[in-house]
Amino acid sequence: MGLREYIIKRLAFAIVLLFFVATLNFIIFELMPGRPEEIFVRPGMKKEQIDALIKLWELDRPPWERYFKMLYNLVTFNFLNTYSFLSQQPISVEFGSRVLNTLVLVGTSTVLSMVIGILLGLICAYKRGGKLDSALVFASLTTYSFPTFWMGMLFILIFSVQLRWFPSSHPFPPEWAVIYASSGGMPPPAAVIEIPFTGIKIPIPSWTEISGRIYHSVLPVTVLTLFQYGGWLLLTRASVLETITEDYVVTARAKGVRERAILLRHVLKNASLPLITNAALSFGFLLSGAIITEGVFSYRGLGGWIWEAVQVKDFPVLQAMFFVIALCVIIANFIADMLYGVIDPRIKYG
Repeated sequence: MGLREYIIKRLAFAIVLLFFVATLNFIIFELMPGRPEEIFVRPGMKKEQIDALIKLWELDRPPWERYFKMLYNLVTFNFLNTYSFLSQQPISVEFGSRVLNTLVLVGTSTVLSMVIGILLGLICAYKRGGKLDSALVFASLTTYSFPTFWMGMLFILIFSVQLRWFPSSHPFPPEWAVIYASSGGMPPPAAVIEIPFTGIKIPIPSWTEISGRIYHSVLPVTVLTLFQYGGWLLLTRASVLETITEDYVVTARAKGVRERAILLRHVLKNASLPLITNAALSFGFLLSGAIITEGVFSYRGLGGWIWEAVQVKDFPVLQAMFFVIALCVIIANFIADMLYGVIDPRIKYG
């Protein structure tokens, strides 16, 4: 089986998997107790208003019809244009206003933790058994063991309350809230990119907005980076230690290859398969947000949105977000499978 046949096979498996995910996603919320009109209908509402909400939420249709409508919406990405029970706005509007915050927070911390953890893990493996190795492992285990809410409150107390170096909350300066509200939750962008087939518009911000977001994101990004890098360090250290004593490493040293080249070109490359798998999972769950960190820093992201939807049983939001997260995980794992063969020539697509 060649690469083309393998890609077609994996795509077919991904489509079948997405079908089962969508079906399970529908069944879970269909079987949950309580009906939306019993939760979101306010006292004093007229029957005409209640009927209008039920029609807007398409609850007047039988389950089988809603199921096939959901499948059609998933295939056409029209599910992001369904309405939230709580806000009664299209899901794409709220998703578009929060996705940039989550990408800044979780995306930046994920990349930083990967780079720092892999580099320090490589150093630990090279200096294995020494004081530097013990110190770095101890530090990584310490920050990995601290709860993120505790680190967040500690950082707020030190760097925001006492030193006043950084703000304690929000993904952007509070005075921008009026501008964001007047533009439907989105800032006046320097440019706008629209995602095909979804209707989602992601703004390309100006330098003023970029600098403001960086300034407000320093503390939450630092907390998440300190919490995550320890796992990357330990995984890199364990993977490198398995390959650093192989025969090809001894041969490269006997040929006089520089130690840095041996570590980067030979050892790390052959030890990178577990790192690729972990990276695929990390980026796959990128849009799930960081619920605890977002709560501590009052950061308006997708994680907090999911938590709010869970509390009030906002089923359309949960269905949309669960499917988007599952889709991202499947795509990330597909990319990881492709990278396996590129990095390790011993892997054959067959």
